[in-house]
Amino acid sequence: MDAAVLRAFGRPPRFEAFPEPTPSMDEEIVWVSAAALKPVDKQMASASHYASPRELPAVCGSDGVGRLRDGTRVFFGGPRRPYGAMAQCTVVPRAFCFPVPHGVEDDIAAALPNPGVSGWLSLTWRAKMTTGETVLILGATGVTGKLAVQMAKLLGAGRVIAAGRNEPALKSLLELGADATIRLETSDEELTRAFAREAGDTGFDVIVDYLWGHPTEVLLAALTRSEFTAITSEMRLLQVGDGAGPAISLPAAVLRSAPLTILGTAGIPPRDVLGDAYKQVMDRAASGELRMDTERVPLADIENAWQREVRSGRRVVIIP
Repeated sequence: MDAAVLRAFGRPPRFEAFPEPTPSMDEEIVWVSAAALKPVDKQMASASHYASPRELPAVCGSDGVGRLRDGTRVFFGGPRRPYGAMAQCTVVPRAFCFPVPHGVEDDIAAALPNPGVSGWLSLTWRAKMTTGETVLILGATGVTGKLAVQMAKLLGAGRVIAAGRNEPALKSLLELGADATIRLETSDEELTRAFAREAGDTGFDVIVDYLWGHPTEVLLAALTRSEFTAITSEMRLLQVGDGAGPAISLPAAVLRSAPLTILGTAGIPPRDVLGDAYKQVMDRAASGELRMDTERVPLADIENAWQREVRSGRRVVIIP
């Protein structure tokens, strides 16, 4: 079979022939229709991720969409090493195959679950967003951030503020449900004023942070109070990604003056929570309520696709 074969860590995979897998009793062969090229796939191929393969050669790709032998279309994850999703076929645990609803194209069905389920769980399971709350998405122009803006609105947010570095993408978010945008590529003074303006007197209820680093430091400075005030509601900052830096400086005054709780994503939730999030996301994609930009690339062009820069907010999808 044809596959994206990794032969050296830190190098792009190559389009090569690879032996076809043979399933065991609890596994399924999946004939792959599409597989998303995600940052985590590149991290694993560089040996910088804890789940990187231990032996090479191996086929790249951690999840995708395909068909079982009986024709059932499924989203799948967790291919058995050395097999991966970026191939004509792969082998996965039967328990890691999930039905794909009608009305969702293969490229969307492959690209959406990973960032979509992450965004849905961030808002519902971890931040516990409720109807009418004000939500700030920090890093809203990336793939997951764009989805989180839409999801916050679908979940009943009173206001959704999108903050990001890509100005054209920020403007498009107003069409996806954002009530206001904040451009991060400006001076710290202007950014502080923008955060304070959108926070108003009551602050943000939920902050989903895909950036961390300096933008988060500026945000926290803007939220720090200079006087004693009565607490009317609690702000929950959910730390999800570190696109702007892996660490921040956190003055004690931030936590002592503002009603702020900082949370992490806390790993993988129970299977029933995960399954419900997958269904919610895919059903909304099928109904047209969730939109996502993809770029289809033939498997034969994997080496070039792996190395080039992708437009912000768009996911490359490999088509075998």
